[in-house]
Amino acid sequence: MGKETEVYFSVDIEAAGKIPGVYSMLSIGAAVVGDTSKNFYAELKPINSNYDQASLDVCGLSMETLAATGKDPEEVMYAFSKWVKETSAGAVPVFVSFGSFDWMFTKWYLERYGYGSLFGVNGIDIKSYAMGMLNTGWAGTTKSRLPADLMPGTKHTHNALDDAKEQAELFYNLLRRNANMHALRNAHKSKNF
Repeated sequence: MGKETEVYFSVDIEAAGKIPGVYSMLSIGAAVVGDTSKNFYAELKPINSNYDQASLDVCGLSMETLAATGKDPEEVMYAFSKWVKETSAGAVPVFVSFGSFDWMFTKWYLERYGYGSLFGVNGIDIKSYAMGMLNTGWAGTTKSRLPADLMPGTKHTHNALDDAKEQAELFYNLLRRNANMHALRNAHKSKNF
């Protein structure tokens, strides 16, 4: 069985609260892992007036401003789906995020507006990937505890596009380290035969 070509899409969202449906996605950013110049960003009109002030304080977005200037969520999901399909160009698009928060909001919005099959039923959680690869516990996957050589050069700003790029760099660094570890193991095995 052959290996399918995959394109990894790092996705980050900012929201008005902690769960989709009750609270609105306010912005979505995405960047291709390995080429963050290929990216997507949109700010969305809230789907209701519910918000958690702490969430708004983190992202710095305004419900009132987005009600006036944000894009219609259905249009954003259409544009996002189209961008992912065009960017993956026949390869399998794979969703990547730092934790499950971004996945649950993105999946909920994709399902609600008719694009639920875009990434299938799941994605890659960078924290879980790092936990297995680095043989560490969950607490060892916080960014402050990850090895310095894995950390991206971009900063975490709570702007969805900035953070998607940061996560893309982190995941790329993890993939590169994992590939190097496997190459070293294979080289060591071949010397022993």
